[in-house]
Amino acid sequence: MKIAIVGTGISSMTCAHLLHPDHDITVFEADDRIGGHTNTVEFTLDDRAYAVDTGFIVYNERNYPNFVKLLARLGVMTQPSDMSFSVADERSGLEWRSTRLDGIFAQRRNVANPTFLRMLRDIVRFNKAAKALLEEADSLRQDPQLTLRDVVDGGGYSDAFAEQFLVPFGAAIWSADPATFLDFPALTYARFMANHGLLDVSGQPQWRTVRGGSNRYMDKLTRPFLDRIRLNSPVLKVRRTGDPTMAGEGGGAVELVTPAGPETFDRVILGCHSDQALKMLADPSEAEREVLGAIRYQPNVATLHTDEGMLPRTRRAWASWNYHQGVGDGRLPTMTYWMNLLQDIDGPHQFLVTLNRADEIDRGKVIAEFGYSHPVYDLGAIEAQRRRDEIQGVEGTFFAGAYWGYGFHEDGVRSALDVCRHFGVGL
Repeated sequence: MKIAIVGTGISSMTCAHLLHPDHDITVFEADDRIGGHTNTVEFTLDDRAYAVDTGFIVYNERNYPNFVKLLARLGVMTQPSDMSFSVADERSGLEWRSTRLDGIFAQRRNVANPTFLRMLRDIVRFNKAAKALLEEADSLRQDPQLTLRDVVDGGGYSDAFAEQFLVPFGAAIWSADPATFLDFPALTYARFMANHGLLDVSGQPQWRTVRGGSNRYMDKLTRPFLDRIRLNSPVLKVRRTGDPTMAGEGGGAVELVTPAGPETFDRVILGCHSDQALKMLADPSEAEREVLGAIRYQPNVATLHTDEGMLPRTRRAWASWNYHQGVGDGRLPTMTYWMNLLQDIDGPHQFLVTLNRADEIDRGKVIAEFGYSHPVYDLGAIEAQRRRDEIQGVEGTFFAGAYWGYGFHEDGVRSALDVCRHFGVGL
């Protein structure tokens, strides 16, 4: 079968990897590189070579079973990583790290700070409440429309808890708008946190990173069909031209239009973001408009640099993920990933990836800059996920992407597997 695949992120490339042995595939990529959010920057500084990730960074074996299976299939080497988290609040001066007492009380004065101590108690109380939500959901007593704002307001939690833990933590995980993060569905949040062991002090999984940078796995994944990938080839329109059951018997079912002209295929897999997919469809159905159009995206700018001024002032508060509270316009998550700790990079420089604080970074220390978009998980998006089967495979068109899950690499692989089952293949 002649299959077009749009995009080169984890979902698209997993589809291509599984389908290329038995089908005639062509991959279209608008950018000049392969990988989507898998984006390792390789550079030389002071005569030393480095490879630093700027998009996808970490995974764990418990919550990423399909991605782990894919890495094993490819023979990719990985290594342990650190997943600590800190908050630096520019308004109050508070700085703290979520792991170990030395980090929690990075600022020693907080040992006697009643506001800070109440926040810590609220974290414990909230985690218990989140577990209770899941138990009630299992017994069908919990409202699926409940948001984090409802839980916080109804539970009498402190402002410090919301502003210096819950919102920063959630906005950091999903690269989400902090101003609206409390509208996040409470059950979705609770399920994710419980699955990742984040509602307990112990039992959290060991996080890992790809040795040498995440591009190592992408290189191996795409090597067998590299000649089938067309870079700088944006898809302008996707036209469904007939009954897909007739594909291959007098013409294809799907026509793709690129700057090079129209081309006909039996099937198309849109592995780009859902909003991009909807924009490409020349004749979207009402269901496609409703489902794909319900998922919004948060644009973010990631800057790779060496400006240590983007880390907390208190050295004991430095963590893998460092959230900046009270900076910028308040509607964009602002945080800095400490890549030396995340990727076990040894050297004289601290390599950092900062999200959305580009104008405050010393431009002389900037190495690279990229724009990424992340799904916004509100009630509308969760409802759209439940309707995926209404549009999947209709008129020879399939939709793959991490947006069908929580937005992470495992979700991308899982969505690819869901598509590939329609073609009779799997991992």
